[in-house]
Amino acid sequence: MFQSLIDVVLPVFLVIGAGYAATYFGYFREIHIDGLMKFTQGFAIPCLLFLAIANIDLSTSFNPKLLASFYTAAGLCFVAGMLGARFIFGREWEDCVAIGFCCLFSNSVLLGLPITERAYGPDNLTGNYAIIAFHSPFCYLVGITVMEVIRNRGHGSARMVKSVLSAMFKNALILGIGLGFIVNLSGITVPATLDEALGLITRAALPGALFALGGVLVMYRPEGDLRTIAFVCSVSLLLHPSLVWVFGTSLSLPQDLFRSGVLNAAMAPGFNAYIFANMYGRAKRVAASSVLVGTAVSILSVWMWLILLG
Repeated sequence: MFQSLIDVVLPVFLVIGAGYAATYFGYFREIHIDGLMKFTQGFAIPCLLFLAIANIDLSTSFNPKLLASFYTAAGLCFVAGMLGARFIFGREWEDCVAIGFCCLFSNSVLLGLPITERAYGPDNLTGNYAIIAFHSPFCYLVGITVMEVIRNRGHGSARMVKSVLSAMFKNALILGIGLGFIVNLSGITVPATLDEALGLITRAALPGALFALGGVLVMYRPEGDLRTIAFVCSVSLLLHPSLVWVFGTSLSLPQDLFRSGVLNAAMAPGFNAYIFANMYGRAKRVAASSVLVGTAVSILSVWMWLILLG
């Protein structure tokens, strides 16, 4: 049991820790981390997702039971986060949406992919890619739609629809996924030279992104709103994977997809939670601190889920 912590979880968090230490002690400055994050989030990871979706067998990979289990649980956690923020902590509705988004958006790319790969091997990432293909579109569609409905009460639906579409199609991850689907469904063959070039870029995606994530976390300090932060982390790290476990078991998910679903749900809030909060200027301190605290605590919570999954 302890070996899974040493072999699977710690290497991922050591890379994050290296980025944190390099930035904290001044070897990397904020501008360096911003550039690395822009490269990984805006270029390398979209290339990774493009190749994965372009080459995946869509007929066998997109199991409706897996997607139903994961996204039903994610939607319920969004609602739980919103209602908890409103009726337990008395936040304004716009803050509640941002806090709900923190509970909704698990870090399925930067943490879910490398941890699942280290735990079960690169041949068991089919479920991860299926989840990731819909993750950003689903989460942003839910979060932006609810926020725009609340913000534009009385202003009509045209403005809301424009805001939703604009935010969706400016997201590089969504564009990479969309292009991957186009190539896959059209039967276009990616030229070998281009495929090799993309492969070189994608090999830098996850380690670079993990290192950059560590650097980004230096900029945020868990301060104030500690009860709200603890609530977000509890929903993200415990409630979400528990719900996927229940739904996946009831739907008799195959073991590899079940593991992918639970592990992806067990990840800490992704950095997109802060991006969303910053985009609307709402609950930014809660979002940033939840990413930081959740990432740190998930060292132990992910270990627990790995033990339970066997």
